[in-house]
Amino acid sequence: MDRNRSHAVALMLSKLRHLISPLTVEQRTIDLVGTQINYTLKRTNRRRSIGLRIDNHGLTVNMPLRASEKWLHDVLQDKAHWVVKKLENWQAKKPVSPQWRDGQSITFIGEALTLRVVVSLFATPPLLQSEQLFVHVTDDANEALIEQAVTQWLHRGAIKLFQERVAHYAPQMGVTPRMVKLSTARKQWGSCTTRGVVRLNWQLIKMPLLLIDYVVVHELAHLVEMNHSAAFWQIVEIACPDYAKRRRELKQWQISPA
Repeated sequence: MDRNRSHAVALMLSKLRHLISPLTVEQRTIDLVGTQINYTLKRTNRRRSIGLRIDNHGLTVNMPLRASEKWLHDVLQDKAHWVVKKLENWQAKKPVSPQWRDGQSITFIGEALTLRVVVSLFATPPLLQSEQLFVHVTDDANEALIEQAVTQWLHRGAIKLFQERVAHYAPQMGVTPRMVKLSTARKQWGSCTTRGVVRLNWQLIKMPLLLIDYVVVHELAHLVEMNHSAAFWQIVEIACPDYAKRRRELKQWQISPA
């Protein structure tokens, strides 16, 4: 029994060592077709081949723990054109973070507003006049202060508008959402729960009203069909006949890091 027990323990430890495999991470640079590429190299004994992944964090290379440098070099050079092209595409999609200073442009319901930063003894809520948004702050060099004031203003405008659009479409679609909330999701424009809670990304407030309405209709349709079946899209089409066009336009927008 003792021998069998020892064998079982040894087998279990072997499996644990495999599951909790050592992982080494390095930051490297390589020249690919004349372009300097920074990448993250991850080595683990759980891999048997070299894999490349490109996303908004850049290039990540996963490879076996004891794989040779020559193998790594050959794979990267073989995929050089693909890597550079993919990275360029990601860079083009990457949202540009706004600079929070006087004269900058911000987008509100599809329209460009000019930010006017005014130094004041007291900070007051932003005020929209024509196509200019006046922000009174105590320090016009403090971009974080300006960003906070503008973001809070956008949040207030977003929840007010979203609630109005939901109230407009819900009766037409025969649904009754329990609640409308703002979302700060990094990848989703909206979501809907089976309990009737509709969440809409606050950054939708930057978009033209047609696209905001499409997302509202999309999420309300989930109160009838909690899926993306043909029946779901038929519900969307009744309230939004040109939804396919709006859906394509929506894909041109990116959620800014916040």
